[in-house]
Amino acid sequence: MKSPDRLLIVDDVPDNLFLVRTILEEEGYEIITSSNGRDALKIIESEPPDLVLLDVMMPVMDGYEVTRRIRSMKDLPFIPILLLTAYDRANAVKGLDLGADEFIRKPIEADELLARVRSLLRLKHSIAERDRIDRQRQDFVSRLTHDLRTPLVAADRMLGLLQDGVLGEISPEIREALTIMGRSNHNLLEMVNKLLDVYRYESGSKTINLQPLNLKELLDQVVQELKPIAISKNLELIAELNDVTEGNTQVKGDRLELLRVFNNLIGNALKFTESGSVHVSLNLDKSEAVIAIADTGAGIPLEEQPFLFHRFRQGNHQKQGSGLGLYLSHYIINAHNGKILVKSPNLDSQQGSTFFVHLPIINP
Repeated sequence: MKSPDRLLIVDDVPDNLFLVRTILEEEGYEIITSSNGRDALKIIESEPPDLVLLDVMMPVMDGYEVTRRIRSMKDLPFIPILLLTAYDRANAVKGLDLGADEFIRKPIEADELLARVRSLLRLKHSIAERDRIDRQRQDFVSRLTHDLRTPLVAADRMLGLLQDGVLGEISPEIREALTIMGRSNHNLLEMVNKLLDVYRYESGSKTINLQPLNLKELLDQVVQELKPIAISKNLELIAELNDVTEGNTQVKGDRLELLRVFNNLIGNALKFTESGSVHVSLNLDKSEAVIAIADTGAGIPLEEQPFLFHRFRQGNHQKQGSGLGLYLSHYIINAHNGKILVKSPNLDSQQGSTFFVHLPIINP
């Protein structure tokens, strides 16, 4: 059988505690009481209740401060807070602004108290169920993507051996078929790796290795690696990095993760630009580096821009993609205490799009 909900009542007046406790115990709730805010916080930290009924006016620590501290405990599950107050509505609103979920005026009527408690407990259980389902979903996808990597990696290596002729000579027709199979397998493996990293970032289990690195050198490496793509599409890939003072381009970052971000942003710019150029620039001020990747592509409609960094969101273009690249880039830059923005004028202007990455620099 389901255990009864545990309610914590906090009030420094014994008669009030007795009244509220009696009403709620008759409904079958498990009751814990505390006569002051400090002891209540210790109870909440050690064994979180399902609901807190909190008097506003108490000595040492009032209900407002208790509410504020509860909401500052980021590791706690959601706990509804019902304020018990003899004050006017303005004072109750102050408590709601600090994070309380509902209030009830004294003197307390049993029917109203029970109705508000039931309502807040329904809210508590619906949020808990939502979080449980979300955790199960994330765990399932994480396990699935992790398990998918093994056969995909094995297939990639086997295809490589076949293409290299290790298992015997192959005809040009079979070599072409193996090339297509290898490309498709590589794309699928890349998508699985990306999805796995998304869920690692979302769950907080992704570890990034922050070390001082030269941003100019990193960007130059990405530009050089992507130049063959630009040449194959008859595009100009322009990098304005030489005017930046070497000593001021130091940032604290994870090299592999930042390489992933800029490969994605510059690669996207090349992918979605059919003619013209992609321009990469690096500018510095006193506290941050601003990297701009501008293209002369079709641009991004204004209605799509607010959702551009959402998971699985793709534009109305005809290009293939997982819809995870920008979402993951957003997470990576946030983990570096930076931000990523996009600017794209109206499609009629034919000015393309510009992505801006802001990263804090290491001041000399």
